[in-house]
Amino acid sequence: MLKFVKSHMDSILGIEIYPIFSLLVFFIFFSVLILWAVSAKKEYFSSVSHLPLEDETPGEEADLFKIKPSDK
Repeated sequence: MLKFVKSHMDSILGIEIYPIFSLLVFFIFFSVLILWAVSAKKEYFSSVSHLPLEDETPGEEADLFKIKPSDK
């Protein structure tokens, strides 16, 4: 089975770019994620970490993102 798949992969032109592209996307994504985590404000992480523990009424919105309900 592996020989069958390998022989078909060898017959496809330009297939060697896919693993390189995948590694590049993986590296860029996690590099950006690490940069964001390092540069984010500690107040943001503190407020987000307490969200599941806050007692709020179901209709009350958290002001973490400062979204105001629209007036209808």
